[in-house]
Amino acid sequence: MSQSALITTEQLAAILGDPNLRLYDCTTYNEPVPSGSEVPYRAVPGDKTFAAGHIPGADFLDLQGEFSDTSSQQFFMMPDVAQLEAAFGRHGLDASKTIVLYSIGTMMWATRFWWMLRSLGVDAQVLDGGLDKWKEEARPVATGAPKGYPATTFKAAPRAGFFVDKTTVKARISDPSTVIVNALGPQFHRGLEPSRYGRPGRVPGSVNVSAATLVNADKTLTGLADAEAKFAAEGVTRDKSVILYCGGGISATIDLFLLTQLGYDRLTLYDASMGEWARDPALPIETD
Repeated sequence: MSQSALITTEQLAAILGDPNLRLYDCTTYNEPVPSGSEVPYRAVPGDKTFAAGHIPGADFLDLQGEFSDTSSQQFFMMPDVAQLEAAFGRHGLDASKTIVLYSIGTMMWATRFWWMLRSLGVDAQVLDGGLDKWKEEARPVATGAPKGYPATTFKAAPRAGFFVDKTTVKARISDPSTVIVNALGPQFHRGLEPSRYGRPGRVPGSVNVSAATLVNADKTLTGLADAEAKFAAEGVTRDKSVILYCGGGISATIDLFLLTQLGYDRLTLYDASMGEWARDPALPIETD
């Protein structure tokens, strides 16, 4: 992976309007639910904020609505390839074009789609700082519903190993060749605060590189040297297989994005993450 997976606002501005550009707002909002609810939050598509302001020419992708397995108890789970081919095709995604993804408030929604597309054999770019940085620089903003791109016949070329399930994670807990990384905040990793996902704590033996520590105040990603140091401090090295998890398989993709840029290639995502693990009493959990 080269630095080209990350595109700056300046670079995007230079190609805005290019007919080969396919630009997508990937924003979702996790809204709170009453205490005791069966779900940790309510997944709300960012179509209203898209209508209020988006980068000119962009289309909108509804992660939970079109690009997730809605039959699953967990939000945002990867659906089958056929569903994704149909959904990306409807939105005119074409692997031969320049694909740029962005989101609002946090880059994790864009990096989630980036990871999904990579698993389908498609390389995309993520806008550093998202719409927040774009607007901060007073760059042009459009309003209204998405006009969309001409539909395509999207054909995936799936790559193996991008996602794992709880059985694999459990089996790798004591494997010295594997490091399991939690991208949630340290208070949740340590089990010091109640978790909206269920039992507080972490996958036993996992280390903590919070996605929040990899993001600057202006919503851009930290530099590669800083990211490398933070991962190395937790024993994340290139000679090990790395399993990432978080609450719902979203924020962990920020860690995955940076690790991929750093040249790590033995990476996978526990898709269901703590949304599944913390609610399953048959699975071990660890706290400080």
